[in-house]
Amino acid sequence: MPTIGGKGLVPAMIDLGFIRISAALRRVLAAGLFIGMLSTMAAAQIEPSAAPRDATAAGEAAAPKTDGPTTKAAATAAPDSGSLLPRDLTPWGMFLNADIVVKAVMVGLAVASLVTWTIALAKGLEVFAARRRLRAALRLLTQAPSLAQADRQLGPRQSVAALVHAALAEVRMSSDSSDRHGIKDRIALRLERIEAAAGRRMTRGTGILATIGSVAPFVGLFGTVWGIMNSFIGISRLHTTNLAVVAPGIAEALLATALGLLAAIPAVVIYNMFSRSMAAYRALYGDATAEVLRLAGRDLDREASRPASSSSPQPGRWNLTLSAAE
Repeated sequence: MPTIGGKGLVPAMIDLGFIRISAALRRVLAAGLFIGMLSTMAAAQIEPSAAPRDATAAGEAAAPKTDGPTTKAAATAAPDSGSLLPRDLTPWGMFLNADIVVKAVMVGLAVASLVTWTIALAKGLEVFAARRRLRAALRLLTQAPSLAQADRQLGPRQSVAALVHAALAEVRMSSDSSDRHGIKDRIALRLERIEAAAGRRMTRGTGILATIGSVAPFVGLFGTVWGIMNSFIGISRLHTTNLAVVAPGIAEALLATALGLLAAIPAVVIYNMFSRSMAAYRALYGDATAEVLRLAGRDLDREASRPASSSSPQPGRWNLTLSAAE
């Protein structure tokens, strides 16, 4: 059997194979170690920049898992503002979306405003017509020579005719008296009461304007307080201070305030205008009263100055004279 280096052929070939295998293994191990070192160095350079990004992603991914109930509560507490904010913020839309108490306040203020303008129109026409008739009657009284003549010239619908009738009635009732000064005083008392009644009759209905002007702002303020209270209730119920939660209640409150001012300001202005008109009407009526009293005094003095059978007037002479003149 052939030998290699004093060994047999087969053992020598086996030793040579082991040597070759061990050399190959050493090369493979060296190459793997070198590749491992390169991969380690590459990982060390990439890891600092990628770590924060990975940490942020890990935090974002972990937050919903660890805070699941908190996330649901936050989603419930902070609803979408678009779903809460009304689409229609016009006055009519705010009225339709308002609370029932705020609606009642708005309706009451609208009715008060309607009453104000109705009284303004009706009473304005009444005062204008009354002052016009009073001026015409005052011109007739100024030109009339006696009470009887003034009574014939004045129409039955004239308010001044009541003054003339009262003066004639007092003269007739005092026909048995010879004191013409006492008759004048009693006529003045009658005319004073008629003038006061005419003034009260003309001011009828204007007290409602004063009431609306003084009460309407406070009614609107009540609607304001109620709307703001609803806003705070919405904040407490939804656990959010989002403007969409607060805006509807505040808008309703401001609308109630605006309606209160719209009802109160015209009422106060119209009441002041009527106060001045009533003062002018009472002044004209006072002039008419003075004219009637002047005519009555003229008739009494004229009758007293007529010649009689005795030096003192006889009972009944006032009544007879005025009846004849009438």
